[in-house]
Amino acid sequence: MLINKVKNHFSDDVLERKEAARLVSFLNPYSYLIMRKELELYNKIDSFYCDGILFAKAMQLTGKKFERVSFDMTSLAPRIFHYAQQKKLSIYIIGSEPGVVEKASLSFKALYPGLKFAGLRHGFFDTPVERENFLCELYELAPDIVVVGMGAPAQERFIADLKATGWKGTAFTCGGFLHQTASSGVNYYPAWADRLNLRWLYRMYDEPKLIKRYFIYYPLFFVVFIYDLLSFKFKKV
Repeated sequence: MLINKVKNHFSDDVLERKEAARLVSFLNPYSYLIMRKELELYNKIDSFYCDGILFAKAMQLTGKKFERVSFDMTSLAPRIFHYAQQKKLSIYIIGSEPGVVEKASLSFKALYPGLKFAGLRHGFFDTPVERENFLCELYELAPDIVVVGMGAPAQERFIADLKATGWKGTAFTCGGFLHQTASSGVNYYPAWADRLNLRWLYRMYDEPKLIKRYFIYYPLFFVVFIYDLLSFKFKKV
């Protein structure tokens, strides 16, 4: 089950090139509900991290300490970009609507002028053939790091399919990170929201479409998670 896959610590060695690709994704209450139905797909992901303080707190019910690790500028993204710049690794960023990733990349380039971009692309494909051709292009280009923001489970499926081509880099999913950066720059969250762990509240203000997610799917998550947690603990006994 997904509970077994979530890791509570990130280390930079995840970025070191290995014999096979390494796939990293992030779970919040909403994506947890989606990914638990994608058993075959989630088994292809190497590591899941707690995207948001609420999911981190829920995971602590397993008896271990979990910390929030999200792919945004208040958490993991700066470490990835700094590490890539320092090690001269190439990054390809894919996701969101046309034009969004290009606008977001201007903020990344300003903050990390030495960052090596292998390419940028929006996350939409007109046909399965176009998608397959692009996966082959990425394999040939062989970027060290790929960041994909398509929403779950499309982004997880994309990086799993990329690994299947034989590509050997490190891939991260990033959800709505590209949209957030394009609209507000690298400082998307106000300092108070980050300090008080109220990023979810600010996102509802900024993106009202998320209100349904927080007030319908999040309560459903707790019911499902408690069921999964009990199953997890009983299996360990």
